[in-house]
Amino acid sequence: MSKVVDDLGAALAPHLFDGMTIAAGGFGLCGIPSDLIRAVKESGVKDLTIVSNNLGVDGKGLGLLLENHQITKVLASYVGENKLFMQQFIDGELDVEFVPQGTLAERMRAGGSGIPAFYTATGVGTVVAEGKPTAEFGGRTYVREEAIVADLALVHAWRADTDGNLVYRLTARNFNPVVASCGRVTFAEAEEIVGLGELDPDHVVTPGVFVTAVHRFSGEGKDIEQRTVRPRPVREGA
Repeated sequence: MSKVVDDLGAALAPHLFDGMTIAAGGFGLCGIPSDLIRAVKESGVKDLTIVSNNLGVDGKGLGLLLENHQITKVLASYVGENKLFMQQFIDGELDVEFVPQGTLAERMRAGGSGIPAFYTATGVGTVVAEGKPTAEFGGRTYVREEAIVADLALVHAWRADTDGNLVYRLTARNFNPVVASCGRVTFAEAEEIVGLGELDPDHVVTPGVFVTAVHRFSGEGKDIEQRTVRPRPVREGA
């Protein structure tokens, strides 16, 4: 059976509930599941725990859920580009758990691999390790980090087939593969959807076994987070 869905709202509705945990792929605005985020916003579901590297920028990406006051807790490694995120955190509206970036990725990878916890040296001796068990291995102290398993995972892919196999493009690969694996239910949006067997198996990053449904990306929301330009040099004789 094809996993392709046309009506995102109807397809997502049975999987959305207040107080749920949603993991979202992307890094800044690169590789974010824009259509899926908008569908979550339109659903009105609230008291969300969001797991993502960061919450995009004001008015874009996961920032839309912040504006709609649908988020109550965030697990992220970076907040610097979203002023509303910082303000809600300062005002006490958001419960924020800062997680080192590599640890965040590994916690999701562990969740997708059935590994309940792991030890890492990152964060030992800092506030990151407060209240967490530690152990020594080879004379070095490590902190135990628990895996992340989300109720729903949202990812953006470059190409997909009708069975949910996913291929990512360049930097948009970022957190998407680990996010896709850690969801009890995973929805993907893809810029191109092809028939089963049309993807090179060697290029598939996320196997379809992890993916519940695939939607054709609308093309809306592929924004550039920061644009740096310089004057074009004037050539002699031009």
